[in-house]
Amino acid sequence: MSTPAPSARPVVVVTGLSGAGKASILRAMEDLGFESVDNPPLSVLEEVVREAGGVPLAVGVDARTRGFDAGGLLALMDRLHNVPGVAPQLLYVTAEETVLLRRFSETRRRHPLAPGGSLGGSVADGVAREEALLAPLRDAADWVVDTTELPLPELRRMVERRFRQAEGHGLGVAVLSFAFPRGLPREAELVFDLRFLRNPHYDPALRPLTGQEAAVAAFIREDQDFAPFWQRMTALLDPLLPRYAAEGKKYLTVAFGCTGGRHRSVLLAEMLTAHLAAQGWRVDLTHRELTATRGLAGAQRGAASPGAPHSLPGREAPSCKL
Repeated sequence: MSTPAPSARPVVVVTGLSGAGKASILRAMEDLGFESVDNPPLSVLEEVVREAGGVPLAVGVDARTRGFDAGGLLALMDRLHNVPGVAPQLLYVTAEETVLLRRFSETRRRHPLAPGGSLGGSVADGVAREEALLAPLRDAADWVVDTTELPLPELRRMVERRFRQAEGHGLGVAVLSFAFPRGLPREAELVFDLRFLRNPHYDPALRPLTGQEAAVAAFIREDQDFAPFWQRMTALLDPLLPRYAAEGKKYLTVAFGCTGGRHRSVLLAEMLTAHLAAQGWRVDLTHRELTATRGLAGAQRGAASPGAPHSLPGREAPSCKL
């Protein structure tokens, strides 16, 4: 799909698997000033877009939509790209089958494509049929969001980073720190592995601290390879960002990973955020493991809380209310 003109009105078609989070995304976009329309018949969708005036529009479309046809929706998206002043995007939201099954079990809702009879009556049958039906849309999507291990507040932040009105530079940069053993961040576009740097974890005095604290920062900076890495990394990124912005790119996620996600990755994420903000870029900073640890500690102070997904310590359980 072609890159939209910077001044074009956003028209975002939100589709994907039932239970994956389409409704939550539409609500988040409403809060950003989008007019939201859920499941209009495909036969009138183009008219809805043309009559929306200058207001940004978010449209929910899925297998329940009257007259739904994946090929027909893709053809409609192609036509919208030729409408003056409109910048269409296709957003596809998904999640792993085990998570979808749990969400439907907890909400006690019937899957829309599990009607029973010869078609199969289980939620698993419905998920399989829906995945096959929507596969062409996932392949063509401008943005695929996987909510398998994504807490609802973080999903909202991701939507806000991507679709809020630009201030200053048109490109918004999300900087993220994470721990490799707990998985690569699915939204990351540029990933830097910092496990080559000396690890404060093995210093008993530094282990309980984070990369946000001066003692940890000083320890890491003393590594003889730290300064050359920082210089080369910024020399790579500084000319890249203006080129991305000139090509119409609206969002970029840069992720730093280390073993525990508390020391080296946190320090570099903090440093890059300050570096880019000083140049006038819009920057959003997230420390994935620190945020998860704070969320877990808060839950433990209250009543008993549900276990984290896959029994990983320190991870925030994904919300089922998507």
